[in-house]
Amino acid sequence: MSHPEKSCEDPTMPPALRVSGLAKSFVVHAHGDLALPVLHDVSLAVSPGECLALVGPSGAGKSTLLRSLYGNYRADAGSIRVRQDDAWTELVGAEPRTVLDVRHRTMGFVSQFLRVIPRVAAVDVVAEPLLRRGVDATEARHRAEFLLGMLGIPARLWALPPATFSGGEQQRINIARSLIVDYPILLLDEPTASLDAANRDGVVELICQRRDAGAAVVGIFHDTGVRDAVATRIHEVLPPASPAGAPPCVAKPS
Repeated sequence: MSHPEKSCEDPTMPPALRVSGLAKSFVVHAHGDLALPVLHDVSLAVSPGECLALVGPSGAGKSTLLRSLYGNYRADAGSIRVRQDDAWTELVGAEPRTVLDVRHRTMGFVSQFLRVIPRVAAVDVVAEPLLRRGVDATEARHRAEFLLGMLGIPARLWALPPATFSGGEQQRINIARSLIVDYPILLLDEPTASLDAANRDGVVELICQRRDAGAAVVGIFHDTGVRDAVATRIHEVLPPASPAGAPPCVAKPS
């Protein structure tokens, strides 16, 4: 459940992402096709240069909301509009090719887990999104190596497949792969969950750099230190059955 955020938006900066009336349920076939509501009437907007942190109790639907924004889950109702090519693109009910185009050019997603192809070197896993966009292979590789170094991945590991890496190393590969393209919109699902303090700080620095460069960021950050460092606003996600409380959009204390 959510409430409109109009009072929290910057009126001088048009949103890059606008959500209104979003609803999502899951059908439990083992229980007579019972519809389990997860999201109801979610509304939010995020402008370039903002980082909106999703907060709420476990099971409230924060990850479901992120995956719905990215098109992994098809919404039951409502609107998800993305600013692309100086026009709004509606993702709810969109054709798969439209969703894929938005992912390719406008919206990046950092998940907690890395899906890797066996025997593909880490540097090539990271560089691949740039190659798909037509960037020269040498430049793509140099940018991948820069990010890997910034995230503390030793050069001796760059030519090895990430499937052999630790959980924290795989998460950093995933972050580098997702941030190598300057997406106007970034969705972050616990990007520092498996990282120690030193590597966490490097990821926080990268997120802040992208935010300050004009990316519109929506993320889940259970680490309050990370949330305080990157978020400019918070948005409370409540279970559909919860009574309405305070408005979900709260300006972050200075």
